[in-house]
Amino acid sequence: MKLLAIDTSGPVCGVAAMADGAIVYEASAINRMTHSVNLLPMIDAACQSAGLTIADLDRIAVVTGPGSFTGVRIGVSTVKGLAHAHHTPCVAVDALDAMAAGVGAFPGVICPIQDARAGQVYGAAFAAGEKRPTRLMDDAPLKLEEYVDAIRSFGERFLFLGDGMPVHRARLTALLGEVAVFAQPQQAFLRPASVAYLASLAEETVDYLALEPLYLRAPNAVRNKKLTEGLSDGQ
Repeated sequence: MKLLAIDTSGPVCGVAAMADGAIVYEASAINRMTHSVNLLPMIDAACQSAGLTIADLDRIAVVTGPGSFTGVRIGVSTVKGLAHAHHTPCVAVDALDAMAAGVGAFPGVICPIQDARAGQVYGAAFAAGEKRPTRLMDDAPLKLEEYVDAIRSFGERFLFLGDGMPVHRARLTALLGEVAVFAQPQQAFLRPASVAYLASLAEETVDYLALEPLYLRAPNAVRNKKLTEGLSDGQ
């Protein structure tokens, strides 16, 4: 199987290629450039380095969320465009699943969190598994304290990673004390190789026309529109 994996859901823009069960290319861009500037050159570099063309791909994977609304749309729209020419099957990968998959065998609860602003996180919980992490909790947008309350019953040691980790590290330490563990820098962000790996395990694919972002809450533009409509109706 030959596949290309893309992630633009968070602060890191990532691309990976996989062929015959092996990662043959991986690159992550952490810079001041936007994902819309980074992504297409990175895809081109991945295909050239791996000796692949879009026509060669058996599937294309993309992180559909949760994450940055704009970032997710960039990734999903790009994959739709790439898949259109050859009707390449697509795989939607959950960002929190992919983050947990990059950790390995942690003897406790793996807690990927993304900063959702206003004291909230997009969070889930996993246990290490043989082939992939075992999900303990569905993705949810929660206040940090609510998230901590939700994960307490899953174990006695908690590994935090993701872009929400540095934002909320002090508060997590205050809430959980020594049982809160924080990922090392090289493990703290989503690896595109993990996206490729999970996509290779997927039993089902989706048509590119059916590929959609995963939003845990409505984008600000939608919420602002509803608020404006409510005010105009005198509510």
